Amino acid sequence: MDKLTQYQNLIKQILTEYQRISSQVPVADVDEVLMFDDDRSQYLWFNIGWKEGKRVKGVSVYIRIKNEKFYIEEDLTEEGMATELMRLNVPASDIVLAFQPPEVRKYTEFATV
Repeated sequence: MDKLTQYQNLIKQILTEYQRISSQVPVADVDEVLMFDDDRSQYLWFNIGWKEGKRVKGVSVYIRIKNEKFYIEEDLTEEGMATELMRLNVPASDIVLAFQPPEVRKYTEFATV
């Protein structure tokens, strides 16, 4: 299995498990949605619906795979997607905290680009 396919499968595995756990405590009229786009290597976990007459929409996790690295664009999980990826033996050099400004990334243990 090539690296891209391996990384695509890893992120789908992680997000599916997170969504499965989260859906055990459902919120009425709010759906948790997973979107996997392997052609473009983009992966989303988000909520959408209505609560108390107001529109609810929000991205919990958005990750892209670019240049054989995980670009974590949004991450509202408690443990963090980078932590989950490293638990599955993804090296820190293959993880970019893209939600951080480029000038700040050099102070992390992760890749800058």
